[in-house]
Amino acid sequence: MSLVRPLVIRGLTLIGVLLAVLLLLVISLGATGFSDRLLQAVVGEEVRGLRTSLAQTVRDPEELERTLEVRRQQIETFYGLDRQWYQRLPDTIFRVLTLDLGEARTLRSSFGSSKVADIMLERLPRTVLLITTAAVVSTLLGIAIGARLATKPGTRVDRAFSYFSAISFALPAWWLGILMILLFSFKLGILPTGGMYSTPPPEGGVLRFLDLFKHALLPIITLVLVTVGPYIYSVRTMTLSVAQEDHVTVARAKGLPDGLVERRHILRVAAPPIVTGLILGLTGSLGGSILVETVFNWQGMGRLYYDAVAGTPDEAVIVALTFVFTLMYVVARFVLEVLYLLLDPRVRYT
Repeated sequence: MSLVRPLVIRGLTLIGVLLAVLLLLVISLGATGFSDRLLQAVVGEEVRGLRTSLAQTVRDPEELERTLEVRRQQIETFYGLDRQWYQRLPDTIFRVLTLDLGEARTLRSSFGSSKVADIMLERLPRTVLLITTAAVVSTLLGIAIGARLATKPGTRVDRAFSYFSAISFALPAWWLGILMILLFSFKLGILPTGGMYSTPPPEGGVLRFLDLFKHALLPIITLVLVTVGPYIYSVRTMTLSVAQEDHVTVARAKGLPDGLVERRHILRVAAPPIVTGLILGLTGSLGGSILVETVFNWQGMGRLYYDAVAGTPDEAVIVALTFVFTLMYVVARFVLEVLYLLLDPRVRYT
């Protein structure tokens, strides 16, 4: 019971972070005029489409303009442009807080649904296949290699991986993605340039999945190359000081195998910061990578955010995505609070 109260307080604090982020989002969209300009652009597109269709039946120019003006006012009322932003946006935020993500105004799922929840549920598995797979591969390699390097500081292998980590960290993901496309797609012709399926896509579950994996292979390799280096160096740095402590020296003096020393006496002690990077990294991966998904034309969560902001702006999708990403961060932070108690008994809350 002594730990329940601090965890509840921590949970309420994280909920406060969530509300603060949504408040800042409302101010950013409304006070800057972005929301009004976004909706005016949508109204303008609808009115132009309506003008084209009515011009074929209404021959009187004055009657056409009057009809369009009435229709414009109706559309502006529908989108809430007859109200100020501080009157319109809080309703949207309240619906999102109750997990009613609403409907997108311009974006649609592949099945034609305009519900934001349907669009996100369609995009999320694609991001898991691409970004989360790359994050898991980078994490496993980083932990395995980084912990081993911490036991051999200053060796040639350690210096080689230090150089590799610096290069990996410096490489822009979008630039490396374009380079990989030029090499493996145009030069060697062994992997597709982008997209998710061939044209036409293969029929059948297994063949369709293999075709999807083939298209995902190049962006996964790109993401692993730009993330594994920094993660290896981070794990190596976090475990280096632990590897030089007395209890590790005693374990080696007892003749314990290197693998056992790494798992029980190094990684276990250094687990809290490693787990922090792992949980937050996996949580962030669910948000997708805007640049990589755009370069490879991968229809995931990152590309959805790009389409909602830079394509045809969609206010409902922007608010819903920001809420979901922040909610995932809040949940991840709370999970970390619990894991710290399990991984390090020295942690005490007062």
